[in-house]
This record gives sequence, structure tokens and C-alpha cells, in this order.
Amino acid sequence: MTAPWRTAWITGASSGIGRAVAIALAQRGVKVAASARSEAKLAEIAGQHPGISPLPVDVTALAAMTEASRRLTNALGHLDLAVFNAGIWEPMSARNFSAAKAARAMAVNYQGIVNGIEAILPSMLERGAGHIGLVASIAGYRGLGPTAAYGPSKAAIINLAETLNNNLAMRGVKVSVINPGYVDTPMTRGNPFAMPFMVSAEEAARRILRGLEKGKFEIAFPWQLALLMKLARLMPNGLFFWYARTVLAPQRKTT
Repeated sequence: MTAPWRTAWITGASSGIGRAVAIALAQRGVKVAASARSEAKLAEIAGQHPGISPLPVDVTALAAMTEASRRLTNALGHLDLAVFNAGIWEPMSARNFSAAKAARAMAVNYQGIVNGIEAILPSMLERGAGHIGLVASIAGYRGLGPTAAYGPSKAAIINLAETLNNNLAMRGVKVSVINPGYVDTPMTRGNPFAMPFMVSAEEAARRILRGLEKGKFEIAFPWQLALLMKLARLMPNGLFFWYARTVLAPQRKTT
């Protein structure tokens, strides 16, 4: 099947979800600019998959993101789809609370997305067209487990997506927020707790692209875990804290 976009920019594309999305798009004829900090990994992906152009960049640097957007436009033409996916995960709770960890999470997971939006939004508004996908997480629905650094950064993305959608809906620019549950990636493989309903990166990419093609505002999966977390959003605080301790609390892996 052909895709509804001619060009796309994917950040965090050197591994995991971003890599799988970039490859899936290229296989459908989309000209893809794949970004991450690792030039070597991007070059390897581009060498294996025609249609992917490596575009190394540090998403935390606004000037670098702006320059990357300019280079992308010069090489591929106007941008139809951006999926801002770059992110980091560091477990943090009261036991190992760290302002530095929180700052790193916000710098990459949230500010990295904000920098990308500023870089591409003027041209999309000028054309009155384009689609922006922001990768958050169901961990941003409510506070849970060792996500004291990661969760707030993802909650901020969800709020940002809602705000942008209200502002841009009448101006021809689509916004989608992507809320995955557990996905089998290098970022999750070291987790010491059980991760229910896990999906592969390739399956995550299929669900993301299917949702983007349908123009969905929220793309959340797997449905089982998304439903549990959505129920948690509706609960009063006392009930949620009990629910989090007894139902949602990550369980240590058993050997």
C-alpha cells in the first residue's frame, strides 16, 4: 500500500520504534529523513533501506534542529509528516530521586519535541498542510511506579498535543499523540519488572502508521494496558493510589 505522505522526518530513528517507523514508511515509498545522534547507526539503516536519508542531530539543541529541518527541506522538499519520537528512559522513584535525571528526561523527551515543532511548524502553517506525531506514553496518564522522571515528561507531551490540536485544527495541520505501552526495544529490555502486553517495535510501527493514516488524534496501544490506564485517569485519588499499588504496580521478574 502506498502512504498518504511523500516525505517524513522521524527522530529517535536509530533503534526501537523510530527505526521501525522509518523502515515501514520507506518500504511504502515515502522519502524518509531519519534522525538520531548516532551517525553510524543511521548510515547502517540508510544503507539497508533505500528511501531513508540519514540526518544526524541532537534534538535537545534548537539551532541544530532548525538547521536539520532546513537541510531536509532542501534535500526532500516540503515535509508532509513528522514523528518526533526521540526519548530516554531512566527509572526514578523516591528511593533514587534525582533532579539531574528529571532534567535529562525533560530535555530529551519534552524539549526535544518542542524544538522539532518550532523547526517545522512555520512552513506547515504557511502551506496549511502537514501532520505532526508526538510520541508520548501511557505512562503520562497518571503517576505510577519508577517513572518519576519519565512520566512527567510524557504527561507534558500529552498536554502539549491537546493544546496544539486545538490551535492547529482549523489551519490544516494535523496533530496526533502516540501513547504506547510496553514495546520490545533496547530501552525496555533492561527493566527488572514484568511488562504485560508487550508488542514488538514492528507491530508498534504498524499501529502507529495505521492511526496516523486515519487521522486519529490519539493512538494508544496495546488496548488492554491503555484501557487499564485510562480507567486510572477517571478514578478519584484515593481509589487510584490503591489501584496503583494492587493492580498496576510493576512486579519484579521471576527467574
